[in-house]
Amino acid sequence: MNKIFFDCGLSLDGFFAGDNRSPDNPIGDNGPTIHNWMFKQKAFYRTHNAEGGEEDGADSKLIDDVFARAGSYIMGKRMFEEGEKHWPENLYKADVYVLTHEKREPWRQKGTTTFYFINDGIESALGKAKKSAGNKDVRIQGGANIIQQFLNAGLIDECTIHIAPVIIGSGLRLLENFDKNKITFELIETIPSPHVSHLRYRVINK
Repeated sequence: MNKIFFDCGLSLDGFFAGDNRSPDNPIGDNGPTIHNWMFKQKAFYRTHNAEGGEEDGADSKLIDDVFARAGSYIMGKRMFEEGEKHWPENLYKADVYVLTHEKREPWRQKGTTTFYFINDGIESALGKAKKSAGNKDVRIQGGANIIQQFLNAGLIDECTIHIAPVIIGSGLRLLENFDKNKITFELIETIPSPHVSHLRYRVINK
């Protein structure tokens, strides 16, 4: 049975992204610093079909594992627009469902990545993503608003949050705009790292 999960980074003051996000400034002002731990990892470059990185230990394994478990992805239009010009061909190696009001034919990349553009809501996207995922899990890729929508709908099973030791100051927060009386988080694993705090939670829908 598919699990529905998200895996994302946050700043120490709780921001998912900085201000002034755009395709030319993805993740916003200072937002990329949230992911500095990833940029040190060889696994990050492997997922981008490239060589690079300094480390290939426990942090790299986390990156490898999350890509290995994801059989399909769901993201919002804004995240897609920020990433489209920067992502390498066939980054996801799976079907990606983009929630948007725009009607657009599927974008089939070289390899095994196809982007589908979904106009009829999160449950429709999730049904399609589950079929694509097969025996693997569905990753809610983001952005923050899309994750919040899935949390509010009671559709998230678990999550991993990587808390970086950086202060963004302002921008887009993840843990707001959802009904905290309907959702609780149970910490099930902490993974030590010199760069970031990896916290894995079970999401309990009341």
